Amino acid sequence: MAIPTEIRLNRTERMLHVAFDDGDQFALPAEYLRVESPSAEVQGHGPDQKQVVPGKRQVAIVAVEPVGNYAVRLVFDDRHDTGIYSWDYLQELGRDRERRWDAYLSALEVRGMRRDQG
Repeated sequence: MAIPTEIRLNRTERMLHVAFDDGDQFALPAEYLRVESPSAEVQGHGPDQKQVVPGKRQVAIVAVEPVGNYAVRLVFDDRHDTGIYSWDYLQELGRDRERRWDAYLSALEVRGMRRDQG
């Protein structure tokens, strides 16, 4: 398991920068992190229950809170704060960003939803 060596929030860019001890480095947009939140609200309670969350293009991260030695809780300005992002999950989000983002955009389109939808 890779361990972050740096977690830095850039509020202006609405981007979370994460560097890992294995050399991986990612710049993860707040919108992406919000729509891929590991919370039950987004992921559901089973493999086929994931929710598509529209209207988060302008969402921002307002706090990054440590959770033990294994994760961070991200607090978003839309008051979502129940996702615990483990180191493994953050790295997975970075590595799979293109595939996950494409799947999200496709899911929005299929449902007639938009990134700017409120």
